Amino acid sequence: MREQETFLPDEGDEFDGTTGEIELSERQALRRVPGLSTELTDITEVEYRQLRLERVVLVGVWTEGSQQDAENSLTELAALAETAGSQVLEGLIQRRSRPDPATYVGRGKVDDLGAAVLSTGADTVICDGELSPSQLRNLEQRTKVKVVDRTALILDIFAQHAKSREGKAQVELAQLEYLLPRLRGWGETLSRQSGGSGRGGGAGGGVGLRGPGETKLETDRRRIRHRIARLRREIKGMRTVRQTKRARRTRNAVPAVAIAGYTNAGKSSLLNRLTGAGVLVENALFATLDPTIRKATTQDGRHFTFSDTVGFVRHLPHQIVEAFRSTLEEVAEADLVVHVVDGTHPDPEEQVRAVRAVLAEVGADRLPELLVVNKTDAADEETLLRLKRLWPEAILVSAHSGHGVDDLRRVVEARLPRPAVETRAVLPYDRGDLVARVHQQGEVLSTAHLPEGTLLHVRVGVALAAELAPFRVAEATGLVPAAGPAPAGAGSRS
Repeated sequence: MREQETFLPDEGDEFDGTTGEIELSERQALRRVPGLSTELTDITEVEYRQLRLERVVLVGVWTEGSQQDAENSLTELAALAETAGSQVLEGLIQRRSRPDPATYVGRGKVDDLGAAVLSTGADTVICDGELSPSQLRNLEQRTKVKVVDRTALILDIFAQHAKSREGKAQVELAQLEYLLPRLRGWGETLSRQSGGSGRGGGAGGGVGLRGPGETKLETDRRRIRHRIARLRREIKGMRTVRQTKRARRTRNAVPAVAIAGYTNAGKSSLLNRLTGAGVLVENALFATLDPTIRKATTQDGRHFTFSDTVGFVRHLPHQIVEAFRSTLEEVAEADLVVHVVDGTHPDPEEQVRAVRAVLAEVGADRLPELLVVNKTDAADEETLLRLKRLWPEAILVSAHSGHGVDDLRRVVEARLPRPAVETRAVLPYDRGDLVARVHQQGEVLSTAHLPEGTLLHVRVGVALAAELAPFRVAEATGLVPAAGPAPAGAGSRS
């Protein structure tokens, strides 16, 4: 029973059908209501603010690639904004060789952006890139509304969707690392003091309070650094637990298959179709963040695992990659990566490039990869033919209808690593436990029942082959050794 614990779902996992209906209804029960906010109107008087997205204008800088690439990127930004709970009112793109170091877009385009904000009544501008603190400050001063970059938007979505303790800690760590260099004082002065007000007192001093003091901004930074250090220790401890579980599966010779891919490509739907996992499925970006591991069984009885991972996106913030590194290592330690591609996406090739770039960051680019084009029931025939020419080895499936899933399962089973040692053994009938383990962990080539016991011709791992050594027989005779089962130390002489 101890070995089976590796395959049991973590605490909090739901088995509620095939799409996680209970968790989905809970998520939909709490939505942001546009127009309701308690924030200060003057953004220059806010020290650090909770991200609020309501009515937004998008802006991007087109530096390379085609116009279609730039439009696809802004379309994806709009989908991210809507996933975060905002209403997209307008989108602007500027062609530049590189973003303006002061205002991201050119100074003339900033005026157009301000006019779009006024005409639409937007309260937030979202930029399709990661902005420096000075770019954020300058844009807010010119547009008179809050400015959010792509990184903050993705972090906000992660914060909304994180469910497990590990996921929440990873998201908080990424948010704090992003926030630390972007903290601001009150207005343009850093004169607010938490202790004294410096030599000679001053406006912030008083009896018993004179001294060097410490600005409120410095206090906040110190507290954030302490919190970051604590979160890193917690995540390191959780990483040890994850490594222990993974080591147990490795010790039991359980092959691992990782399902990776772009966000909203249908990874969770495919996992549900393959294993009946009951993972939440929602037509939204980054709907599921917490990795899910489920047991599966091949046609010949061998056990292996499927693991669903966090979705990827182009320009995935490096804070996310670092914070979720322990989770992404589930992919790096797999025996096979099932790379799911959205067949209905306007640029699936860019999706594949973005996913492979992140996999390379965690050392998973060296693993065998199986491309799977999903959502074929919604894709047009011309697109599918083009993708099949581009990736001849890819499997075309539809997790929604089930088309091609059986073919995918057969290909996955065929590409699982084969046990290393081929042997023949006659196991006594009172060793049914060992026979069961051979079926679960090894590949049974033939079976015969003899008076002495069950004759198995199998391919197993090194550890299990050592346990079978006392019962091993010669291939020519197929008979039990005359001396019977050898003592524990005799395996090396077989």
